[in-house]
Amino acid sequence: MSDESFIREVEEELRSDQLKNFWDRFKYLIVGGAVAIVLGTAGYRYWQYHTQTVAAASGDRYLEAIELSGEDKHDEAIAKLESLSGDGSGQYPALAKLRLAAELSANGKFNEAVAAFDAIAADSSFDQTLRDIAKVRAGLLLVDHGTIDQVADRLETMAGTGQQFRHSAREGMGLAAYKVKNYDEALKWFEL
Repeated sequence: MSDESFIREVEEELRSDQLKNFWDRFKYLIVGGAVAIVLGTAGYRYWQYHTQTVAAASGDRYLEAIELSGEDKHDEAIAKLESLSGDGSGQYPALAKLRLAAELSANGKFNEAVAAFDAIAADSSFDQTLRDIAKVRAGLLLVDHGTIDQVADRLETMAGTGQQFRHSAREGMGLAAYKVKNYDEALKWFEL
């Protein structure tokens, strides 16, 4: 029995010495790693907070512009949207550009609105869905303020089966054909 206790005591002492040697050798790395993890986590959380705060501020500016538009203060709304499209955060610059084009249309500046929608549709930095929305909006504006060829340039490729906005595109194509009294063509688009 005393031999077993002696062996156990020697093993414990050996483990203790090995652990002490390990700690002496790697203590700066262990402490440095722990500090790096804490600082990294704190930095990441701050970055999240900052991003959310900036996005919330952009959201507030966007809502202010929408409210101004609702109060028929279109020029003020346009100014706010132009500012937001230049220095906003998140998806708000893209939304501001879409809304800006809509405001131009509401002010009767149809050519400028179509040009703004076309610019959005051509900008690869925007999400594809927003680009498609801009293309449809430009095409639908041109139903009343352009030619059937201008409408077709924007909507015909979007009217195919499986396209996300095919119904709106087909409606625009049908309305453009109906406007020029090409009733057979209009019927074709409306029956698809």
